[in-house]
Amino acid sequence: MAETQVLRGSCHCGQLGLEFSTAREITGISPRACDCSFCQMHGAAYVSDPAGRLSVFENEAGALRFYRQGSKRAQFLLCANCGVLVAVVMEEAGRLYGAANAACIDGRQAFAAPVPVSPQLLGPDEKVSRWQQAWVADVLVVKADASVN
Repeated sequence: MAETQVLRGSCHCGQLGLEFSTAREITGISPRACDCSFCQMHGAAYVSDPAGRLSVFENEAGALRFYRQGSKRAQFLLCANCGVLVAVVMEEAGRLYGAANAACIDGRQAFAAPVPVSPQLLGPDEKVSRWQQAWVADVLVVKADASVN
């Protein structure tokens, strides 16, 4: 059994931090480059592991901003200060699923080459099903005021 690795990262200014834990070999993880206009404008490519863990930390009160677009199912987590997109989450049946933007992870060069994905071609229910299979379940979002979502 592979040892769990904890990968850390942040937005550009450091007001948002993240930790992505996985037992998968990093060089075998291909970030998924979403082809929607929002993700393309942010240069986002996502990594996740359904058996892993993902935590996003607001290090400065008020730094965490949320944005929804398209089908409004996914919620993007962005830094209010530097504007960097750090992760995407979706709530379904009381669970928070999510994926980290690989560009925000220290040592991101070790990931395999990104692969294009096109969730905009899927219906809302198909997106939810796909994300439940591919994303980390039970994501932790910790705000600077110590509240947990």
